[in-house]
Amino acid sequence: MNAVDPTPRAGHLTVDDLKTAVNSGSITTVLLAVPNMLGQLKGKRLDASGFLKTIKGGAEMCAYVLATDVDMEDLDGFELTGWEQGFGDVHIVPDLNTIRRLPHLPGTVLVHADALHRSGLPVDVAPRTMLRTQIGRIKDLGLDVAVGLESEFVLYQGTAQEAHATGYQGLEPVAPHNLDYALDLPPHLTDFLIVLEETLRDAGMPVEAVKPEGAAGQVEVTFPYGEALAACDAYTVYKHAVKHLGGWRGMTPTFMASPQARVGSGLHLHLSLWDNGRNTFAIPEEGDLPETMQGAIAGLLSGLPHLAPLWAPNSNSYKRFRRRSFAPTHFTWGRDNRGCAIRVTGHGDGAHLENRLPGADANPYLALAATLAAIHHGLTERPDLPPETTDDAYEVDDGLPVPADLAEALADFRSSEIALKAFGPAVVRHYAHAARHEIRWHRHRVTDAELERGFDRA
Repeated sequence: MNAVDPTPRAGHLTVDDLKTAVNSGSITTVLLAVPNMLGQLKGKRLDASGFLKTIKGGAEMCAYVLATDVDMEDLDGFELTGWEQGFGDVHIVPDLNTIRRLPHLPGTVLVHADALHRSGLPVDVAPRTMLRTQIGRIKDLGLDVAVGLESEFVLYQGTAQEAHATGYQGLEPVAPHNLDYALDLPPHLTDFLIVLEETLRDAGMPVEAVKPEGAAGQVEVTFPYGEALAACDAYTVYKHAVKHLGGWRGMTPTFMASPQARVGSGLHLHLSLWDNGRNTFAIPEEGDLPETMQGAIAGLLSGLPHLAPLWAPNSNSYKRFRRRSFAPTHFTWGRDNRGCAIRVTGHGDGAHLENRLPGADANPYLALAATLAAIHHGLTERPDLPPETTDDAYEVDDGLPVPADLAEALADFRSSEIALKAFGPAVVRHYAHAARHEIRWHRHRVTDAELERGFDRA
C-alpha cells in the first residue's frame, strides 16, 4: 500500500537486503502478519524464497482474523465476515517498509501487512487502517504526530502451560516485593531484562529506559519518540519478543490490565504534534500552554469518554481504574500530575501530552487512533478546556468519571457522534459488536471471587 522507502529505518531490511539474506541462507522464514482487533500478530509462516517470488501478490487470510475474540471463535453478527458470507478471505499485502529481523527467532523476518478487500480497498476495521486514517486526518490539519509508548507488564514464575494447568491460581511474581526503580534485582530478572534489551536493540528498536514498576514482578519499558504507525508496529514486535523470551526462561508475562486485585498495568501514550519540524506543544518558560496543546487536551477530555471500547476493550480493563492506583478515575488534566487522565509533561521544546487511560491490554493502534480522533475533535470543534487539576486528582468532584465497566463504555460509544464522524458507522458497529460479545461472555460466568464471597455464606 505504501511506496517502498529506499532508505529504511534502523533495524529494517530493504527488499534487496532481504534477497541477499535469503540467497546467503541467513534468512529462511518470513512471518507475514496482520494485527488483529486485540493487537496480536496473526498471519502465516512463509518460506522466504517463496515470499520473494510472490512478494507483490501478497497472500490470503480468512477475514475472521479481524472479527473474532481472544478465543478465535467464529462469531456471528459481524458485517465483515461470517457464515452468511462463507467466511471468505481478505487479501493481505505486505508493507515492504516493515521488513524486520527477529533476533529472538534466528533466520526469521517479520513483515507487517495490510488487509484489503478483493476490490483493492482497505478493510476499514483493520487496526492499521484505522490508525492510518486518523494520522491522515491530523495531517490534513497541517500537523504531524510523534509518539512514544510506555508499556507495563507483570512477569510470573513458571511457563504459560504450567499457569494454565493450575487455572492461573497461586501464580508467583518473579520478584516478591515492590522493586520500583530498584537497580539491585534478582539475577533471573536482571538476565531477562538484559536479553530483552539486547533483542530489541538488535531488532532496531532500542528502549529509552527499563525499570521495575510498583507491583511485584512488574516491569516498565519506555520507547523513544517516533512516527506513529511505526511505533505501534514496533510495539507488536516487542510483545512478541517478551512472550518468547519469558517462555524460554520459564517465566510468563501478562499484559492484562489488572492480573491481580490492586495490580494495574498501563500502556501510556506520549505524543506531540509538529508543524514543519516545530513542536506545537512546546511550552515557553513561565508561559501559558500553547493554543494547539490546549485544543488537544480539550478534545481528549471531551472525546475519549465516547471512545472507551477502543482504548479499554475488555471487561478486565476497567478493574485497573482505582483510587490512588496511578490509573485515572476521572477525565482530568494536570501538569506533571500522575493521577490525571491527561498529563502535561516534559519541558520547553520537549513538552508533550501523556494519555494515561489505556491499559496494558489495549491494542496500541486502536488506542492511538482513538487518541488522535479525540485530538482532531478538539482542534476542529474547539470544546471548552476544563480547569486544570492542581491537587489530588482522585478527590475531584467535577470531572467526568471513567466508565465503570465495558457496558457503560459501550453505551456511549455506539451512538457517539464523535466516534461516527471519526471512524464511520461500519467501524463503530464492528467494534460495538465485539464489545457486546465480550460483555455477554462474562455476564453468566461464575468467578472464583464470587465463590469465595458467597459459596458458604449465601
